[in-house]
Amino acid sequence: MKKIRLGVNIDHVATIRNARGEKYPSPLRAAVLAQESGADSVTIHLREDRRHINDLDLKSINTKLKIPLNLEIAATNEMLEIALKHNPKFVCIVPEKRKEITTEGGLNLNFKKLFLKKVINKLKKKKSRVSLFIEPNQLDIKKAKLLNADCVEIHTGRFCNLVNEKKNFRNELKRIKQAVILGNRIGLEVHAGHGLTYKSAMILSKVKGIQEFNIGHFLIGESIFKGLSSCIKQFKRIIK
Repeated sequence: MKKIRLGVNIDHVATIRNARGEKYPSPLRAAVLAQESGADSVTIHLREDRRHINDLDLKSINTKLKIPLNLEIAATNEMLEIALKHNPKFVCIVPEKRKEITTEGGLNLNFKKLFLKKVINKLKKKKSRVSLFIEPNQLDIKKAKLLNADCVEIHTGRFCNLVNEKKNFRNELKRIKQAVILGNRIGLEVHAGHGLTYKSAMILSKVKGIQEFNIGHFLIGESIFKGLSSCIKQFKRIIK
């Protein structure tokens, strides 16, 4: 049985730092602590407006981290050049809107499809593992395979919101399960991420075929009270 991996997103350590324009808290320190606490990878999203993680963070974390760095980027020429220059182990291509507070949904795989395929192939030539952040629907799973992605990361935001609001989440969970089954069947590695808490991660940990969970906002928020290492270890226990 394959080990289920935990990716820790540290973007919001940078959010807190940038709120005062200081040099602390350090995203690099958070990345190293995540590594020491059992994380299997560290995720950072280099947004076009650099609202949290910046280019210096990317350089320092990519240089000093021993576990894989998962770099989230939009499919743009600027971000492609940056990813090719730093050559992280993992790259996740995500949709990005300037005014959104956080990523609002999965990629539109029909938009600039040829350019997206070029981005994927260029990254893969540099030996980066490429993932596409998509909605849990079967059509997008099939399109991701045709685009030559290695993995898909299922957007779990809607599911997590239903869990948080104590509403019926069965239909959304069913969609996720079906997407996972199809992804595995056609040879894609399937990940899950966005909005995950202890409770929603616990539910999804029972879905066979999800090989990686990427968790950030809740984990960083909870670490204010319990400590980063403690929260990472708790998530590791949950998804085991």
